[in-house]
Amino acid sequence: MASIHSTICILSLFLMLHFISPFAFFCKSALAQNPSGTIFDNGRLSIQRALAETGSFLSLINGYLNLGQTLSQTTIFALQDCQFLYSLNIDFLSNTIQAINSTNTLQILQAEDTQTLLSAILTNQQTCLDGLQAINSDLAIRDALLAPLTNGTLLYGASLTLFTQGWFPETTKGLWLTEREHIFSKNIDLRQDGQLPLTMSSENRNIYESLTGTKLLQKSGGNVAVSQVVVVNPNGSGNFTTINAAIAAAPINLNPSDGYFLIHVVAGVYEEYVSIGKNQRYLMMVGDGIDKTIITGSRSVGGGSSGFNSQTFAVVGKGFVAINITFRNTAGAIKHQAPAVRNGADLSTFFRCSFEGYQDTLYAHSQRQFYRECDIYGTVDFIFGNAAAVFQNCNIFLRLGMPTNVITAQGRTHANQNTGISIHNCNIRAASDSASSSKGKTKSYLGRPWKKYARVVFMQSSIDGLIDAAGWLEWNGEVPPATLYYGEYGNRGAGSATGGRVAWPGFHVMSAADAAKFTVGSFISGDEWLAATGVPFAAGLL
Repeated sequence: MASIHSTICILSLFLMLHFISPFAFFCKSALAQNPSGTIFDNGRLSIQRALAETGSFLSLINGYLNLGQTLSQTTIFALQDCQFLYSLNIDFLSNTIQAINSTNTLQILQAEDTQTLLSAILTNQQTCLDGLQAINSDLAIRDALLAPLTNGTLLYGASLTLFTQGWFPETTKGLWLTEREHIFSKNIDLRQDGQLPLTMSSENRNIYESLTGTKLLQKSGGNVAVSQVVVVNPNGSGNFTTINAAIAAAPINLNPSDGYFLIHVVAGVYEEYVSIGKNQRYLMMVGDGIDKTIITGSRSVGGGSSGFNSQTFAVVGKGFVAINITFRNTAGAIKHQAPAVRNGADLSTFFRCSFEGYQDTLYAHSQRQFYRECDIYGTVDFIFGNAAAVFQNCNIFLRLGMPTNVITAQGRTHANQNTGISIHNCNIRAASDSASSSKGKTKSYLGRPWKKYARVVFMQSSIDGLIDAAGWLEWNGEVPPATLYYGEYGNRGAGSATGGRVAWPGFHVMSAADAAKFTVGSFISGDEWLAATGVPFAAGLL
């Protein structure tokens, strides 16, 4: 069991890495309260303090929002985003305390779940900070919030560091890998609640297979459970005429053993802004196909929305699945940030979907996500965020015409976050609607580092010649941090040659062993939860 000296070393290392002097005060005050505590004692203390600070900050936000019309619309939007994000953080911290409060050891699934929550807490805090920093009026309010936000960063970072070093040490990973192999050699679908999913009824099986085109017996052993199927059809022949009405009728807080609430959205154009909340878990939304079932909107930062809340479709409810749907934002390139989808749902899956936009098309905000056989269209940073996201067998289309196009902008801010973007066996090419005359005028890149610990890999993918030989781009001309991780492995195509790539310390031509860390099975533990969706996947390298 680690001693207090280990704790001091870990906290000091965190301080050195982040160059934040106020952290020394936190370290001293925390240890003064518990001078003989172990790393586990201090980890729990840190998380309890973080929960208290989060509640205080949320009360402060609520107080400012009660000022109402005395605030600018930009300030109100930023405060509302922080209110939403910090309410999530209270839930995540409460769940973390529940997981570790009475134990110094966790099973692999519990440890990965908890690290995911602590990573998402930091992401939510950074998103709140980014929004407040964009305020150009009500500066006194903005400045008054920066100090508690800094404290939140310190506490969240310390909590993640202590958890990673205490409950998730490197020395146990070999044991965990053995445990994982044992579980799946017996073909057991071990869920977080310890229960197996129900077997789907023959009627629901037929419905699922006819809608998705996926044979369950071939893909997942028939383990997809569907509790109820409802139909959305604007002509009134279904259960609902709008998507939002169907979502409102869904049961809350479903578990995997309950089965999915399946919403069949028939072909049509749905001009709706859809938001699936944190309690709307294990919803499955199935359309009639790309370019047949279309959810569309036009919100954007240029049009007055906040950067966090400018999307057409948003989801945070755990276990969400979308199949055969087009998500679209029609704001256009001149309106800047305009996501088609913002996804903060843990264990979420998009299969045979299309994401259409320009800047910031797909906001993979936080937690663990999987995209299979999807089409993603955009111009600048059009796959971005700080989720642990794997894109497999997808088509990534650059809409040329802008002076510079960038596929990814990854937002990892802490070395112990389990986040990053993995592009595996995908096709990177120009969109067919791009003017051929623009190809020589636009420089296109695989990614640029949005945050200090940005992490993106391209593996076994086809990369067209439109990608610049350097491959990667600085963020607004700044010297890239050595803490980023950009990797390429086994790619093909005219744009895949690595000989002319950037000479950054953080760029890597990966080995097979390195690349294996970013596969579905390793990076998002997909072999532990994807079978229950019925969506096909390759757990390892091809």
